[in-house]
Amino acid sequence: MDVEVSRLSNGLTVATETLPSIETTALGIWVKSGARNERADEHGMAHLLEHMAFKGTSGRSAFQIASEIENVGGEINAATSVETTSFYARVLSEDVPLAVDILADILQDSTFDPDELEREQNVILQEIGAAHDTPDDIVFDRFTETAYRNQTIGRSILGTPETVQSFSSKQLHAFMERQYSAEEMVVVAAGDIKHDAFVRDVEKKLGGFRAKAEGNIPQAASYVGGDYREERDLMDAQVVLGFEGRAYHVRDFYASQVLSMILGGGMSSRLFQEVREKRGLCYSVYAFHWGFSDTGIFGIHAATGLSDIGKLVPVIIEELQKAGERIDQSELDRARAQYRAGLIMSAESAASRASQIARQILLFGRPIAKEELMERLSALTVERLTDLSARMFSTLPTVTGVGPVGTLASYDQIRDSLAGSAPVLRKLAV
Repeated sequence: MDVEVSRLSNGLTVATETLPSIETTALGIWVKSGARNERADEHGMAHLLEHMAFKGTSGRSAFQIASEIENVGGEINAATSVETTSFYARVLSEDVPLAVDILADILQDSTFDPDELEREQNVILQEIGAAHDTPDDIVFDRFTETAYRNQTIGRSILGTPETVQSFSSKQLHAFMERQYSAEEMVVVAAGDIKHDAFVRDVEKKLGGFRAKAEGNIPQAASYVGGDYREERDLMDAQVVLGFEGRAYHVRDFYASQVLSMILGGGMSSRLFQEVREKRGLCYSVYAFHWGFSDTGIFGIHAATGLSDIGKLVPVIIEELQKAGERIDQSELDRARAQYRAGLIMSAESAASRASQIARQILLFGRPIAKEELMERLSALTVERLTDLSARMFSTLPTVTGVGPVGTLASYDQIRDSLAGSAPVLRKLAV
């Protein structure tokens, strides 16, 4: 079944996809505003706003919001990312109108009660503390902060204890009024859903939502790279080595996604086989590529012990350099198969499918058919991937380490070895 899309008079986009084998409906409101839209003194506000969404409206208490959806066996939640915020639910099909009503209510009429705000600020302070105490979480925060130094895109979504504690109900209302508008939102449902009936439900509850808002245009991203190390008395060291990736809209975005699978997308990937299976230098290693609206970041994460950290990075660098020389057709075919299987598997989850459709509409202005995605993947060649590897992995790196990182090679050594100097690479491995 194809995705059906309608647009309300206020500019709000409404999309549905009927999934015949699924008896429930996943639905939500996605807003093109996230942590990156915060001003300098608003660090963590988008995330706090997400938390406060379920803490009461003029007509419902926090308990009523939770109990009304759970009385019908449903679920409700929210999430904040760098560039979007979402409020979503999963219910039986007959309860879709109720879910729409609750989601519209929290979006338009949240009170941000000061007592609830104080309690939730305390919850987030605990969340910040927990993240800081989790090395494999904090290393990624430090990684993005280093790659995009002094920029909103590089800041932790959670904020800091100082900023989170400073926010008032008035500021939360002002942020929402400035950032949330119908033209920057999509409402999506997937599963057991009828498009026309869903559009009527949304029109009834959100048809009067403001069409436009002032907005806060995000600061343009500028990848700078660099080095961050935090010595901690831990059993294992968390290391991330990264490079500037590709934005969603550029030619090499899908090539970068596939390249991350070839290098570290599973047990058959190059890094897993060479670093973990053959050499036993770490218990975890994988590659990733994150796309954003105007930039991207490619990285390799590994966790290893003190005795192996000095040997680990040279082996990773060697594998990256090999990718710039040769990628086998069988590796490309396997990565394409993984991508295709991922698309099919996600379509079996109504929640995953709703999120995917919303993301595509916000980014590209339309849903993208699975067949179109596969055509883009089919156009990739091993020559294109080796060329991308050679270009990407010879640029300025970002190196981040947390734990017993004293024997990790210096940033200058890592940078010079990536530039292609064989003597430096040999020295690095000593």
